[in-house]
Amino acid sequence: MTNKFAMHPVRESSKTRYNSRMRIPTVAIVGRPNTGKSTLFNRLAGMRKAIESAIPGTTRDHIAHRIETLSLDFLLLDTGGMGGGTDDKAFEADVHRQSLLALENADLILFTINAREALTKSDFAIAELLRKKRKAHVPVIVVVTKCDAQKFADEMQPECFHLGVSKEIITVSATHNIGTENLLKAIIKMLKQLHFGKVDEASSQSNAVRIAIIGKPNVGKSSIINAFMSDPQRRTSPLLVSPIPGTTRDAVDTTIRFHERDYIFVDTAGIKRRGQTDRDIETFAYLRSIRALEESDVAVLVLPAVETVSHVDKRIAGLAVESGKGLIILVNKIDLLKGEERIEKIAEIRTQLPFCRFAPVIPCSALSRDGLLKIFDIIETVQANRTRRIPIKDLRAWYSDAIYGRPMGALRAKYITQAEDPPPTFVLFVKDPKAVRSSQLRFLENSLRSLFAFEGTPIRWITKSANSTGGLRRHGG
Repeated sequence: MTNKFAMHPVRESSKTRYNSRMRIPTVAIVGRPNTGKSTLFNRLAGMRKAIESAIPGTTRDHIAHRIETLSLDFLLLDTGGMGGGTDDKAFEADVHRQSLLALENADLILFTINAREALTKSDFAIAELLRKKRKAHVPVIVVVTKCDAQKFADEMQPECFHLGVSKEIITVSATHNIGTENLLKAIIKMLKQLHFGKVDEASSQSNAVRIAIIGKPNVGKSSIINAFMSDPQRRTSPLLVSPIPGTTRDAVDTTIRFHERDYIFVDTAGIKRRGQTDRDIETFAYLRSIRALEESDVAVLVLPAVETVSHVDKRIAGLAVESGKGLIILVNKIDLLKGEERIEKIAEIRTQLPFCRFAPVIPCSALSRDGLLKIFDIIETVQANRTRRIPIKDLRAWYSDAIYGRPMGALRAKYITQAEDPPPTFVLFVKDPKAVRSSQLRFLENSLRSLFAFEGTPIRWITKSANSTGGLRRHGG
């Protein structure tokens, strides 16, 4: 086979890879159980994503969400409670280890304290861990939660200085949205002091496209990247390939040059089912995979042709869609299927992943390299669609035609426009955003895709009140 690729490994010392303006910072919420971490996470994220409960220990896994602001974006992590509070001691020990890993790898830490309770031994123990385990330059904000009355703030704020981990103490009531705006401003200010900033995707379009290879362990992610190399290159600089699940423990960057264009492929550790990330190294791999996904432009989900689409596959695909990345589905080991079996496999994937119907599906084989060359043209198409803007005249003409003669009710917008940042995001100014139904937005998306395609990219909708600056509601990936 002729050499159609040139591979150049990107080492960890690469300034481009670790420039703070080229990656998204991580903000971890830590604290003992029942201090309002999940409620705070949901308030900052603007959605009910973590499980809220008065029972200590409800949050059993890290939950990650990208927070987007005008100044910068950051990855927010909700962690399980440290310091006990449940009857399951083995579970407590596991959560404690996972939380330690989160704070050891965070760029900023939010330490939650319950204003309705006196400081406990667990609070002081966590403060001591913060002093010992976090990186020296990583700042801490002490967040006094459940302060829906001023007396709680007045009583707890002086006490928190005795923890000795931060002079930055902010009181909030996430439930009633009190103080959360001040907290967000403090987070942004501290991250800027660490030289993080907004990644301007529009100005970086001339740079190499970043592609995260995602999927379960042992589905052939490393083998696919190795298959891009010539035979001599694979002998000198191969990625580690093994039949043992979980061989790749970290996110690894590899630059592939194809037709005078650079593509940075990030081979990530496989994301497992929740409850399987019970070892420290697996938890760290999960965190790095999530960050790699957030820093990418396009995600390539690898599915094995000889296995059915699992709940974990759906979860991983959902992460890519929710993060607004371009999405390509790569069906590896397709050489093990013949004729009608291949057609049936593609149909099964489409059926099992209905929320990914916009994603192109590529049958391929890392072993024979069959079908792999198609990925580069498709990556270019997906990235172009992800950053594509429709002229406002064409957008309004499409919308008028789409709703003409239809009983759209609350969705009869007074104005429509496209937001600037990817993925394609469309803002509808309507009379009552809360009255807009998801089925109506699906109709609009199907109509929009039938005219403008947008293959490979999710589409987001924002409905906003036409009569005020409030009432913003966000929909979709």
